[in-house]
Amino acid sequence: MSYIVAENLSKEYGNGNSVVAAIANIGFKIDSGEFVGIMGESGAGKSTLLSLMGAMNSPTSGRYIVDDIDVYTLSQERQADFRREFLGFVFQSFHLVPYLTVLENVMLPLTTLKLGRKKKQAMAQKALVGVGLEGKINRLPSQISGGEKERVAIARALAMKPKVMMFDEATSALDPEMIGEVLEVMKDLAVEGMTMVVVTHEMGFAREVSDWVIFMENGMKVEEGTADHFFTDPKEDRTKLFLSQIL
Repeated sequence: MSYIVAENLSKEYGNGNSVVAAIANIGFKIDSGEFVGIMGESGAGKSTLLSLMGAMNSPTSGRYIVDDIDVYTLSQERQADFRREFLGFVFQSFHLVPYLTVLENVMLPLTTLKLGRKKKQAMAQKALVGVGLEGKINRLPSQISGGEKERVAIARALAMKPKVMMFDEATSALDPEMIGEVLEVMKDLAVEGMTMVVVTHEMGFAREVSDWVIFMENGMKVEEGTADHFFTDPKEDRTKLFLSQIL
């Protein structure tokens, strides 16, 4: 069985005659170690889908299974445990605490663990080494670049040793010259075999790294397939139009 399985996931907002479907009947399977790119124009439902996969939002209908755990049958408390145990999430914004050092920011999620401070500090330092920031641990967020801030956010997620990493437009807030350093960290994670689900507009990066691509529009899955299929031989006219506009 695949490591991640989504079956007919839907999310609706509103009621009565004003119901809006943010996503509708989306299903897919992801194997352990795969890199999955989720693409589509703004408003396609990509971030909503990722929030459901991150157990930060509940679907109106459908099932979501990770490592044989039927996530949305769990209580709210157990869903919180699931997020801590399984998922690392990196958002568009860095969400760093400005008055804490880089090391202290990475240690924040570790406060939930019943470990001594020295152990937590060692875990945070290891995560920072992994993203190439071992020399910046005592700096404040205001003293590092945007790309470095995003790498701190990645290290903070990695410090909890997640089984799946999810990225929601992790480079969208960065200046062009800073994007590459963040993408390199993400590539390294993919090479190491981390299961990753990435919402991105970085087409060259997605084409190089993705094992599987899901293309969305108006809350629906329009097409999915390998990166080679998606970029060189898409079947759907809407996918062809999307690619012709951005490539």
